[in-house]
Amino acid sequence: MTSQYLFVFAQAHAEFRIPELLSIAELYSISIQFGVEDLSKLDVSRPFMVLGLDSEEDARKLARRCILIKSVHDFWASGSTYEELHDCTRRNQHLWQKYVKDTSFKFRVDAHNHSIPQRRQRDVMESFDYMNFLGEINMKAAEIELCVYEECMYTYPDKHGTTRHKLEGDGQFIAVYFGKLIEEGTARPLLTKFDVKKRSYFGNTSMEAEISLLMANQTLASPGKLVYDPFIGTGSMAYTTAYFGAYVYGSDIDGRQMRGKGSTPGILRAASQYGVAERIMDLCTFDVTRNPWRCGEMFDAIITDPPYGVRAGAKRLGRKKPFDDQPYIPPTKPYELSALAVDLVCLARYMLKPGGRLVFFLPTVNEDYAEIDIHSLLCDGMEIVANSLQDFGSWGRRLITVKKTTAEKFPPPTFDTVPASADATAAFDTPQHIPAHKDFREKYFQGFKKEDADKPEASPVGNVAGSLAALRILGDVTPNEQTTVLDRSL
Repeated sequence: MTSQYLFVFAQAHAEFRIPELLSIAELYSISIQFGVEDLSKLDVSRPFMVLGLDSEEDARKLARRCILIKSVHDFWASGSTYEELHDCTRRNQHLWQKYVKDTSFKFRVDAHNHSIPQRRQRDVMESFDYMNFLGEINMKAAEIELCVYEECMYTYPDKHGTTRHKLEGDGQFIAVYFGKLIEEGTARPLLTKFDVKKRSYFGNTSMEAEISLLMANQTLASPGKLVYDPFIGTGSMAYTTAYFGAYVYGSDIDGRQMRGKGSTPGILRAASQYGVAERIMDLCTFDVTRNPWRCGEMFDAIITDPPYGVRAGAKRLGRKKPFDDQPYIPPTKPYELSALAVDLVCLARYMLKPGGRLVFFLPTVNEDYAEIDIHSLLCDGMEIVANSLQDFGSWGRRLITVKKTTAEKFPPPTFDTVPASADATAAFDTPQHIPAHKDFREKYFQGFKKEDADKPEASPVGNVAGSLAALRILGDVTPNEQTTVLDRSL
């Protein structure tokens, strides 16, 4: 029998909540009832969600693995006012009656987007006196914790130059929820554990902890699975997927990124810090377009953050000029992002087992983005599972999850960067629309301005300072820490 549970989410990465829930539900074979048929109609901006699950154990599994869940509760009542809440609580007496007689308890009154004064917290608790709980009030070791959450609707007025009182807007809310705590979100502390600033080895392209953990969840990382990162860099995603039990293989065209300085490769040093060094199977230096793989269907998942040229340019083996006689080996040439993305999907179709997942980030210009941009990357046998935007204003990066839906065997990709489908051909060749990720590096350093033949191009130097804040978000490094990043030490 399905029961209702109240989920309280962290106020971060709202678009990632549903994909993460669905991924972990698939991992543990959990059935979730969202209450709507079209999940795109869910309001993910609100931190509270009431979902239907088959058992309390399913709720606990989700809370222990989902990074964006703060807590899960037995859902007893809700209302737009406290009067409605109490009426609903009385009607649902069968849900809480068994705790009345001899169960120790405590109350928590909390709110989203505002603070509740202590006196009103006490008034809220006392308003539930009709429940007649006879057990002991135990603030340290209660058997159950009863939780009230107010979802504030108050919009703070513009008071530039003044300090808003912490209780401003108190009592004005969209809804109030009531239930019994089942499980705190025990995966949230992993953000501190994998904090880049505390890592023994990192670089200026290292992915922040929260995103790395979300990506690992999208791959369905679990014990016994084999995961590959073809642009592993300093290994941010390797540590989180290995932490969840998967075995990781990594490669990169620049071996210095993986090695760093010292006799022990930097990735292995950081992996030892997290206790997962034995799950890093191997690291190898090669160009993914000229890879040594001689058989496909090896990996359960591919996870990566491809280089797109803002902080570290994408490269592949080859000469910039056809007849350029270079005195050293091997020469490299730029690797345009749209070509790289198409090649990555083709490689994933060859290397993944049936049902395997490819999880990667794709930066896009928000104003130019269209759904065809993502579908243009697909080839036969590959299907979009999730597409979540991390918005930085004029641009954003999309976490794309693609699933291999076929058991048909395919030959190794040739990496000729020919669009993989008819839709892709239209996306690249139709003059009315250019994919929002095409030539992203050039657009980024031009400040995403439209081309103007009468004006000179914007100077990259002039835009770097204005983009620094976004770079810090992406790399999770502060200005002082940027002096210690890998590219300064090599």
